[in-house]
Amino acid sequence: MAENDGGVYSVYLTVKNIFWSESFWLPSNTTWAVLERTEERFFPSASDLWIPFPLAVFLFFLRLMWERYVALPIGRQYKLRELCQKKPIPNEVLEKLFKKNKKVLPSKEHMKSLMKELDMSEIQIERWWRRRRVQDKPSEMQRFRETSWRFIFYFFAFWGGLITLWDKSWFWDTDHCWYDYPTQHVYPDIWYYYMIEISFYWSLVLSLFMDIRRKDFKEMIVHHIVTISLMAMSYSANFMRIGSLIMCVHDAVDWIMELGKLANYCKYRKTTDLIFVCFTVVWFITRICIYPFYILKSTLFEATKIVGMANIYFVYNGLLCTLQVLHIIWFAMILKMAYYYVIKGQVCGVAVCGFVTVWVGRFCVCARVCVTL
Repeated sequence: MAENDGGVYSVYLTVKNIFWSESFWLPSNTTWAVLERTEERFFPSASDLWIPFPLAVFLFFLRLMWERYVALPIGRQYKLRELCQKKPIPNEVLEKLFKKNKKVLPSKEHMKSLMKELDMSEIQIERWWRRRRVQDKPSEMQRFRETSWRFIFYFFAFWGGLITLWDKSWFWDTDHCWYDYPTQHVYPDIWYYYMIEISFYWSLVLSLFMDIRRKDFKEMIVHHIVTISLMAMSYSANFMRIGSLIMCVHDAVDWIMELGKLANYCKYRKTTDLIFVCFTVVWFITRICIYPFYILKSTLFEATKIVGMANIYFVYNGLLCTLQVLHIIWFAMILKMAYYYVIKGQVCGVAVCGFVTVWVGRFCVCARVCVTL
């Protein structure tokens, strides 16, 4: 038994050494020893990544309190529908067919055989099917409660992050993201900024199973895990300066999206349209202008010029460049919706492969807010 334990531990050490290889994470001629904390200088440590777990649980319960005692009364003031329509009578045959057909109504030939098998009329089957579809749809109140929580977090995350970064040298000159790297002292407010963001995404993972079950449920899980992993990697490698800029840029548009959804649920049509315009403008400024010409420029060119080359740069820059391609695709679809609205007075729902379904006013925008490094 002791030999087996020793073998397992040996494998663990081997995997650990490979994963935390200095040649991958750090610039040449640099070791992890330079990131050991002292009384004068604070550096990130992978062991800190346990801290977000209890914070995530706290945020989860804080969300429950918010939805119950704040969002629910507000929603009732606007008379939002709390309960779904009447549920269909349980029918095992139709239920299996409903899941097999992915909610699509059976063909006429199949309908005739069902009528004979179940002794039901075509109208009864169609009514059952219609009610079954509605059963999976969340109520307006449920959507409102979830959206209000995300709005509150993203609002304070963005403005809090902006205030935190305002007096930092790298906010105004991205060259300072790389000076003295990797031995850059981590300021307490930046450390808290990172911990809160990671905790929030862990809380989203906790709440996935109680939230509205969307079609992209599996993708949402992958998104949250990937986002957390990338933030954890940037924290471990002390890329916190450039990482904080990326988080702030992405948070800038998230709270506006959620605000647009809230306005739509409350039937403020003109306000919703105005928010959509603001959303489009902020998306263009942050993700089409600032992100590529301010952040990508820094990671692609300034980092290697000031610090030198490290293998981890290829991974980060590959992901960040992929994200910019997605930004452009999503923005093109946003412009398409704006065009349809101006020309035809309405916007058709457009599905974009991504992570967060965004409802803005009378526009159905499927976009996914991807990795926040």
